[in-house]
Amino acid sequence: MESAMNLQDWTQVSEIEIVYKTKVKPSERPQLKCSADIYELCMKIWDHNTIEIQEHFKAIYLNRANKVLGVLNASSGGITGTVADPRLILATGLKTGACIIVLVHNHPSSCLQASIADMELTRKIVEGAKFFDMKVIDHLIISVEGYYSFSDNGLI
Repeated sequence: MESAMNLQDWTQVSEIEIVYKTKVKPSERPQLKCSADIYELCMKIWDHNTIEIQEHFKAIYLNRANKVLGVLNASSGGITGTVADPRLILATGLKTGACIIVLVHNHPSSCLQASIADMELTRKIVEGAKFFDMKVIDHLIISVEGYYSFSDNGLI
């Protein structure tokens, strides 16, 4: 009797493809030079219908010239929180060939204080990015009335 191992067709495996497609010319990509630039971009791309009622977490991927390669909608949660997966954020950075990552999430309460969970998630992503020669340059907490920058406040 043949073992189960011999009966399996090992030619039937999943193909893995790494693809990053963009429709934006490099010369047309926005360049982010400071936290105010990041906030301005976020206010253009954020869903203003939900910014005050549902927490969202996004990652913005940049090339070496700080030009935006793309934005990942990493997670959507409830009124008081959302769970973002560092592995997804880092994997997307690798897929886009990003050198720089910017993290952004909103607080529906408009409280711009970083929670312990916010700081811990940021630390995990910063540490993980180092292994892939990517750098997390900022994490913004945003609301319709302003933002808090981890970088501007010495937390990154």
